[in-house]
Amino acid sequence: MFLQILVGSGLILLSVFVAALGFLMLELVLQKAHTWLIREPHRPKLALVLFGAVLAVLWMITAGVWIWAIAFRSLGLFVHFEEALYFSLESFTTLGFGDLLLPEKWRLLSGFAATNGLLNIGMMTALLMEVLRHVRRTQIESRHM
Repeated sequence: MFLQILVGSGLILLSVFVAALGFLMLELVLQKAHTWLIREPHRPKLALVLFGAVLAVLWMITAGVWIWAIAFRSLGLFVHFEEALYFSLESFTTLGFGDLLLPEKWRLLSGFAATNGLLNIGMMTALLMEVLRHVRRTQIESRHM
């Protein structure tokens, strides 16, 4: 049980760290594009920011799913990588079909993967909203200068 907790906690931390790196990269891109973003026309640029932020979020969530899949396969919990990836995605999104299960001595990891998915999806939703809010507010403030 303690090994599962250690492995699950480590994978959550790794996934969050990778997401944080993605957030940092997104922040750097937005910083470099600042002067371009505040010039008119604003709306097409806001749509482009939304598109880019969604791509970044998808990348961060996909990275988390792959981290778990690699761990499941490395631990020998699935014979084929496709099964590990499928189970990881199913757990991460809390879909939980139940057609694939972890061995009983590793079943706590599925709960950790689901927790990680909920955490990451929540963080990414907040990230999307914050990016859009920040860019739009900056655009509006630039009109008054």
